[in-house]
Amino acid sequence: MSEDWYPGASPDLLRARAAMLAGIRAFFAGRGVLEVETPMLSRAAATDPALESLVAGTDTGYRYLHTSPEFPMKRLLAAGSGDIYQIARVFRAGEAGRYHNPEFSLLEWYRLGFDEHRLMDEVEALVRGLAAANDPGPAERLDYAEAFRRHAGLDPFAATVAELSACAADHGIVFSGELDRDGWLDLLMSQVVAPGLPAGRLTFIHGYPASQAALARLRPGDPPTAARFELHWGSLELANGFHELSDADEQAARFARDLEIRQARGLPEVPVDRHLLAALQAGLPDCAGVALGLDRLLMCLTGATHIDQVLAFAWDKA
Repeated sequence: MSEDWYPGASPDLLRARAAMLAGIRAFFAGRGVLEVETPMLSRAAATDPALESLVAGTDTGYRYLHTSPEFPMKRLLAAGSGDIYQIARVFRAGEAGRYHNPEFSLLEWYRLGFDEHRLMDEVEALVRGLAAANDPGPAERLDYAEAFRRHAGLDPFAATVAELSACAADHGIVFSGELDRDGWLDLLMSQVVAPGLPAGRLTFIHGYPASQAALARLRPGDPPTAARFELHWGSLELANGFHELSDADEQAARFARDLEIRQARGLPEVPVDRHLLAALQAGLPDCAGVALGLDRLLMCLTGATHIDQVLAFAWDKA
C-alpha cells in the first residue's frame, strides 16, 4: 500500500511547532501587541521582481495569493490599529528546495515609534527567548559594507560590476547569465558573505544600499543607505525588517520601477496595490516592521536540515 498519505513531520516536531507558536503569542501578549488576520487573496500582487505570486481563479476573476501580509497590515496601521502582528500562511511560486516551500509560515509585526535598530532589539529578544534551550547567544550587528569587507574582501559601495564579477569567480562561483550591480551584490551576499557568518550564531546585517531599499526609508549619507536589516542564524536568512517608508509618492515611484524591471525581464505584469498607496496618502504612522520565516526558525530551533522535516505535509504531499 502506498504511504504517500503519511505526514512528513514527526509528532515531536509537531509539538515543537505548537510550542513555538504559543511562545510567539505569549511574547506579543506581554508587550501589548495585537494579533490580526488579513486576507490571503488580493486583487493586487507584489511588484518585487524577485517574487512570483500564485494566482487563484474565482467567480469574480483572478486574485493573487499574498507573498506577505504587509500591504493589508499597513492599511490597518493607517486606520489606527496600533502595534500589530500576524502569523500567516504565505505563498511564493517557484520556490522549493532545502530552505524553501511554496507555501510557508511567516510572522510579521509592526511597532509604532520604532526604527530598525530598536526593532532589531525586539527580534533578538523573541528569537533568543524561543531558543532558550539552545540559545545562540547575543547577536552581532554588522554594517552591510563591513560584512562585505570582512567576508568578500571588497567595498560593496565602491566596487565596479567587473570587480564584483571577479570576486565571484575568485570564490569559485560560475555564473553565465547577465546581472546588474544589485544582482552581483545579491549573489555575493548569498554565496560568499552569508556562508562566512559564524555558524550557530545570530547576525544582523543592516545599512543596505539605497538601491535595495524595497519598502524601507532611506538614510542620508555618502552613500545613502536603506533603513533595512536582515537577520541570519549562521548562514541562513531568517528575517527582513525595515523602518517603513511612509511617503505615498515615493512608494508609487518604486512600484513603477519594479514594473519596468519586470517588463524588461519578461516577467508577468501584475496589478499595483492602489489601496496601500491610498493608505499611505492618508497617513502611515512612524513605524518599523519585520517578516520572520517560521519554518526556517523552527529548523534552527530543532536542528532540522531540510524544511520538509518541520512541515506537517511537504509540498509533494500537499
